[in-house]
Amino acid sequence: MEALTAYILSAPAVLLIFLMIIGPVAAVIIICVTDWEFGAGTFSFVGLDNFQVLFNDPVFLKSLVNTTIYVAVVVPISVVMGLVAAIMIESCTCLKSFYKAAYFLPVMATMAAMAVAWQMVLHPQIGLLNHAIRLLGPDLSKSWLQNETTVLGTLCVIGIWQAFGFNMVLFLAGLASIPGDLYEAAQVDGADNAWDKFHMVTWPLLGPTFMFVLVITAIRAFQVFDTVAVLTRGGPNKASEVMLYTIYNEAFVFFRTGHAASLAIVYLAIILTLTLLQVWFMDKRIHYS
Repeated sequence: MEALTAYILSAPAVLLIFLMIIGPVAAVIIICVTDWEFGAGTFSFVGLDNFQVLFNDPVFLKSLVNTTIYVAVVVPISVVMGLVAAIMIESCTCLKSFYKAAYFLPVMATMAAMAVAWQMVLHPQIGLLNHAIRLLGPDLSKSWLQNETTVLGTLCVIGIWQAFGFNMVLFLAGLASIPGDLYEAAQVDGADNAWDKFHMVTWPLLGPTFMFVLVITAIRAFQVFDTVAVLTRGGPNKASEVMLYTIYNEAFVFFRTGHAASLAIVYLAIILTLTLLQVWFMDKRIHYS
């Protein structure tokens, strides 16, 4: 009777998992081995042809490289900045709430709206950034979003700006969970300066939080889409093309749904592999209380 009650109570959650997670993934797996186009009434089985075309597609390869560079830049910098900001705020004696709200503001705002604001800041003629550069000295102003050499770096800066406030809040929660007695004990053992306390107490006990922040930030970085869709649309000359934007174009602009599904499978495989590797690697180097 108890087992039956447990099955009945868990049935809604299990059903939602199948409908919201397992079902869509299964549908994508089925579509990726067909030539179905969005809106078409018929389709045929093509096996792995979509994947063969995918890995010979220069647009996909370019988006894969751009996404990898974006993640490699945004993740470490935003994590370190979030940790530094959290430690500095935790050590403050006043205006803590103000700093928390100010740094967390980019997270609360919708990225599409913030992208429009960034578009005005980075405008080549009337943008605030270029205007400030001209006031400071030599005219080093650029068309930041229209230049192939600067567009991806500019998007990385925006990504860091958006991500580090969220990381800061997570690190603040981790710092709040560390007992103050441990710092007193470390001081008795000879940890006189801030670095010794950080090295002996804060960093080891912040391990689980750091692992969580690293994994979440990497996944969020791989999900970059809004800024690219609003600011650059993958240009110029595919210099800012990222994987999610490529999937969107293939599925909803060119209606090559089978090709888009194969790209989505590769994207999911990368996310899953990255998450498992990070968890495995970090789990061996963290301490749980």
